[in-house]
Amino acid sequence: MFEEYNIKKMSGHWLLARMGKRVLRPGGKELTYKMISKLNVNSDAIVVEFAPGTGNTSRIIFSKNPKEYVGVDQSEEAVAKLNSITSNKAYRFVKKNIMNSELLNDVATVVLGEAVLTMQTDAHKEKIINEAYRILKKGGRYGIHEICLHPDNLDEEYKDKIRKDLSEAIHVNARPLTIPEWEKLFADAGFKIESIMTNPMHLLKPARLIRDEGFRVIKILFNVLTTRHALKRILKMRGVFNQYEKNMKSISIIAIKE
Repeated sequence: MFEEYNIKKMSGHWLLARMGKRVLRPGGKELTYKMISKLNVNSDAIVVEFAPGTGNTSRIIFSKNPKEYVGVDQSEEAVAKLNSITSNKAYRFVKKNIMNSELLNDVATVVLGEAVLTMQTDAHKEKIINEAYRILKKGGRYGIHEICLHPDNLDEEYKDKIRKDLSEAIHVNARPLTIPEWEKLFADAGFKIESIMTNPMHLLKPARLIRDEGFRVIKILFNVLTTRHALKRILKMRGVFNQYEKNMKSISIIAIKE
């Protein structure tokens, strides 16, 4: 189905997407829905989504009928595909860098991003959070859905080991943080945290797969079993998730620009 080289080299989330998985968020659909509810996405909302990926969350947002929506992604291929999922002229996807979206100051009432910040260096995390602050109107909300480490007092060497093993498994530089570390990033940018929600990191657990994907699980399983090297890579990812299950979970933070 795919070239051997691509399967061996591509990032974990895009591999899962190629296998047919639609829900690629660490806390599953459950945490995404909770986040969107807390963000108060309604008919008056002007929404900016950072790195919408396959557009699964974008579709959920569209169902809330926001006034405007902009999805910002630096992949030209992704933007071209995403623009085909809506015919609403008030909703669009643009090819820009989420650290410098080139959107106007104080333009959005809601900004959100999922599985974005975890994969960034600390310096890039700061730039993305600052960009969200810049484009939000006063009183606007910023929501994230990421991976966090726990307990809060984890040894620094052990945290580095988790990050190293996770990065090797998913082929992306993953740097999840503890809850206090996430909180500090938001406070440093000027945000006031409104709520924090967590969910188990069960991205590849059978029960979560069924809840998130439904009958598509059958198609996903077929694609994995019939694509060379896919099963080996996905089992490695699942092995790392299971190994550090007690020390990794998903987190959603809702913060307000005061």
